[in-house]
Amino acid sequence: MNDLTDYDTIVLAGGAARRLGGADKPSLSVGGRPLLDRVLAACPDAAITVVVGPRRPATRAVVHAVEDPPGGGPLAALDAGLRHTTAPTVLVLSADLPFLTAATVQSLLEAATRTAGAATPGGGSAPGEGREPGEGRDPHEGRAPHEDRGPRDGRTLHDGAMLQDASGRDQPLVAAYRAEPLRRELARVRAEHGTLAGLPLRVLMSGLLLERVPDATTTASFDCDTWEDISAARARIREHGNVLDEWITAVKAELGIELDVDTAALLDLARDAAHGVARPAAPLTTFLIGYAAGQQGRDVQELSDRAAALANRWAAEGAADADATGAGTKPAE
Repeated sequence: MNDLTDYDTIVLAGGAARRLGGADKPSLSVGGRPLLDRVLAACPDAAITVVVGPRRPATRAVVHAVEDPPGGGPLAALDAGLRHTTAPTVLVLSADLPFLTAATVQSLLEAATRTAGAATPGGGSAPGEGREPGEGRDPHEGRAPHEDRGPRDGRTLHDGAMLQDASGRDQPLVAAYRAEPLRRELARVRAEHGTLAGLPLRVLMSGLLLERVPDATTTASFDCDTWEDISAARARIREHGNVLDEWITAVKAELGIELDVDTAALLDLARDAAHGVARPAAPLTTFLIGYAAGQQGRDVQELSDRAAALANRWAAEGAADADATGAGTKPAE
């Protein structure tokens, strides 16, 4: 185990979703899959996954928790989830991220667990970074008075890492935190305010030293707060460059299978079968490839290559026979 594999996940799946008319947002479908399941698919290696909010079906085993009081806001939900975790690093995610990927999760974990020569206290931004123009803050504001996270031998151990979208806005609910400072800061906020209920995330973030991980295209950090966001996410799923990969991922999830699919190779095979044999041969051949891979535990690429070679031989025979018939000669043997 290491810091990149020894982590737990907390998914915040409560909230009233007022801008969605009170709909159960984590259960809304994008690309045929609930938003919650899409988020869970991005962190399959978590040792423990806690979903905070009303109990809902999920594609894999999770621990269910409810904030105190129910609907008490993100800090209360985070505290409820943290009580069920044991790993040194905790991935914290909202449940409305349709385009979050395992690669982004990996980047967050790497940034959260490495040391660096420079970072800024009070949330970790460089001056003015991730805030509205003209908004300033004392870099020591909100830090626990006993805490000194200055450089140690020129190196700083961050308290975590969060995604930052293309506009420079911080995304504290697409982040990886070291569990110990996260617990410490939650305790500090509770002591200062007497409760965690109803408090905004910024009162917690001000006491943490966080690395920023840029999301240059605002894809992984795209969240669904309105019906317009849901429609935009569904439209993006169906874009030409995305639709096949999204469809294959959805089918694998629906069938409960883990299989690396070389889409280009299978499409080439389907084309060869359709042109060299007959159009209906394309879907039938790809089905047989999948069946053979599952039954025999063989490599899909190898099976695709063999079937493609067969289709090409079939097509070559047909071409040779057609040429021979036209010339009045004997077909090739």
